[in-house]
Amino acid sequence: MKYLTLITLFFSVMLMAQVEEDSELFLQMKQLDSVVFEVGFNQCNLSPTEALLTDDFEFYHDIGGIQNKAEFIAAMKKNICGNPKTNLTRKLIKGSMEVFPLSANNELYGAIQRGEHEFYRQADGQENKKTGYAKFTSYWELQNNEWKLKRTFSFDHRAAH
Repeated sequence: MKYLTLITLFFSVMLMAQVEEDSELFLQMKQLDSVVFEVGFNQCNLSPTEALLTDDFEFYHDIGGIQNKAEFIAAMKKNICGNPKTNLTRKLIKGSMEVFPLSANNELYGAIQRGEHEFYRQADGQENKKTGYAKFTSYWELQNNEWKLKRTFSFDHRAAH
């Protein structure tokens, strides 16, 4: 019985392993990450990002607290896009992103995306300077064959070295 439990646990972990970087799911998550961060955060075009968020979206930040969808978008407008003299950017750390599929009865219903990113600031034409680092974990849900961002955890924020 003990060995059967170990074998079952082993195969359960194998089924929940992260997907390969060239898999369709990984590439979809990478593209969605780009919409949230490259388009939304870096270019301050928040409409595509807002469209990806579920109505009950929640953002958990280890410094800023908890925000719902409206609060998250308002904070992005004010804190990230609100000062035209300061250009904030986020870059995904190459090789840090992992994607884990979530299935029920062999049916894909969601994915966990996690990774690490760095933040940069360019003020008044100065050189782009790395200012920070953080980790993130996001829960994406498949709703009517469309990926929607439902929960995001942003944590382990540190100043750049």
